[in-house]
Amino acid sequence: MQKITPFLWFDNQAEEAMNFYTSLFKNSEIGSVARYGEAGPGPGGSIVTATFKLAGLEVTALNGGPHFKFTPATSFFVLCETEDEIDTLWANLSEGGQALMELAAYPFSEKFGWIEDKFGLSWQLNLVGQPQKIMPFLLFVGDQAGKAEEAMNFYTSLFDNASIIRLERHGPGSNEIEGSVIHAVFSLFGQEFMAMDSAGAHAFSFTEAVSFMVHCQSQAEVDELWAQLSADKEAEQCGWLKDKYGVSWQIIPDILLELMGDPDSEKAKRVTEAMLQMKKIDIAALQQAYGGDTQ
Repeated sequence: MQKITPFLWFDNQAEEAMNFYTSLFKNSEIGSVARYGEAGPGPGGSIVTATFKLAGLEVTALNGGPHFKFTPATSFFVLCETEDEIDTLWANLSEGGQALMELAAYPFSEKFGWIEDKFGLSWQLNLVGQPQKIMPFLLFVGDQAGKAEEAMNFYTSLFDNASIIRLERHGPGSNEIEGSVIHAVFSLFGQEFMAMDSAGAHAFSFTEAVSFMVHCQSQAEVDELWAQLSADKEAEQCGWLKDKYGVSWQIIPDILLELMGDPDSEKAKRVTEAMLQMKKIDIAALQQAYGGDTQ
């Protein structure tokens, strides 16, 4: 099972986006889908959450309302095998979207483009002649510019099977901060991520619209990750937290998802109501709610 799942917060377009993305990428499929009942709070029959795979990467989407918007601070980097593949992806992702870097040849790539799609989500497409692969990409800007390497060292110290795979820094004479990251690849639980710094003037930063759900097996694992990652008490809610770099995470024990998905709607409702009162998830309290124990 994939240990860390990118989690996308949509206003009300989660189903449309999921169907669109799975139609574009190879090795893609729709997984579990949870829908609102007639009692709401969303429109009856509309998606609450859904999981799907894009080029083998598992992603979760939520219809959560208009509270958060995607920004280019978090994007998905797509390795493309053929020119036809990258051209087709670009054409489809461009419909209703806007180019951040036009699809073209650059000193660092034979063919590369950065696009914001019609839902506001950003994609970087790179022709590499290798089978299609997608990796989350973190862009450290504003107050976080120059902290990409520090963040990678922090993350790889927290998670198992983690390392910095490749790192290239800016040298003297660059418009960027000397020593800051031009491009880096790192892994957490064996999953690959990318990162870079940019000291330019950017009117965006990390937001809760993209978070990373960490699937935990025990309360001890939840407690340890929560203590290490949470850096903003105001952002703690229902298993969500924000770290010192502004990146959002969800520290979620798998039993929460199991109990909330129970076919007994009353049990699932009690678990959900208990979870909504929590900041850090308390497994014992969830189990008490599931069993109807109010003490």
